[in-house]
Amino acid sequence: MDAYLLWDMVKGMGSVPGSVNTQLLNQVISMFWKLEKSRAALEVLDNFSEFGCTPDGDSYYRVIQAAGKKAMVGAAWDVCEKMVASGCFPDGKKTGEIVTFFCKGKKVKEAHSVYLAAKEKKVQIPTSTLDFLVGALARNDETISTALELLEEYKGESLKHAGKSFAAVIHGLCRMKNVKDAKKLLMRMVNLDPAPGSAVFNFVITGLSKEGEMEEAKGLIRVMESRGLRPDIYTYSVIMSGYTKGGMIDEAHSLLREAKKLHPKLSRVTYHILIRGYCKMEEFEKALECLKEMKGDGLLPNMDEYNKLIQSLCLKAMDWRTAEKLLEEIEGSGLRLKGIIRSLVAAVKELEMEEASKDSQEA
Repeated sequence: MDAYLLWDMVKGMGSVPGSVNTQLLNQVISMFWKLEKSRAALEVLDNFSEFGCTPDGDSYYRVIQAAGKKAMVGAAWDVCEKMVASGCFPDGKKTGEIVTFFCKGKKVKEAHSVYLAAKEKKVQIPTSTLDFLVGALARNDETISTALELLEEYKGESLKHAGKSFAAVIHGLCRMKNVKDAKKLLMRMVNLDPAPGSAVFNFVITGLSKEGEMEEAKGLIRVMESRGLRPDIYTYSVIMSGYTKGGMIDEAHSLLREAKKLHPKLSRVTYHILIRGYCKMEEFEKALECLKEMKGDGLLPNMDEYNKLIQSLCLKAMDWRTAEKLLEEIEGSGLRLKGIIRSLVAAVKELEMEEASKDSQEA
């Protein structure tokens, strides 16, 4: 109530020309901002002209912040448009906060327009704001190209520390299946700055593998190694998955052996990829060997591996005997077996016996 009474007093003073100035009105806006009275702050801004005053950058900044307290993004944007039109920006740090606010309020395009307008007025916005803006633009398919363009804003020392922004754009390009530009940007990082980490390589390797560009994907492993980076298990698993989907199961297994030289203990996923691949190619002996290799490397198969093998043996090879041996392994390992799997083995066994009985009768 005291704040509103003070505001009434200021309005009364405003009837006397020259008694109210921009600095005083900014203090009133700050008061309402701290009290989270957003509409009152907006009212003060609307009355500047009546007092013969002109809002400055801080006036707009404080009202935008006040509106943000109540999540009044629409009202805040109306004020921001007036700020841009007036050409009066607060200092770089505060302008950066405005850009970040609109990014968080899901007005990323608007935030970008504020950034460009401030840049035109030679306002030095912090690099941290540019990082946030690029990341927000990269998350939206409609603005990923804008994010790519903004990477040109990084110069000198800031470019060396822009890895997170470059990674966000590469991730976005891969998400949109624009792997060509993603790889191009990655190689720019390799040849210039910022230095790419393993995660960035994995984004592009995943994209290339999904498109079946296996030689290019594998080639990036060599690039990683040349830069002293160690491809992780995920890297190998992604390329192995691409090979198996393309029917190149032997290449996938060869990559497994290569991975084991760097990673003595692989993940279950790497073997799961091979087992499924061999089953798809109906090379059941190799699938069983892979299961044995998995156990030999200290990794216990789970029901996914056993289910895939048993189903493939029964439905494709009609080999209930091998499937039955796998059932015994499952029981010995303590895994819980689904009844439908046991029923499947029994059904194939019964079918073979019926066929054998029929043949003997005919003979």
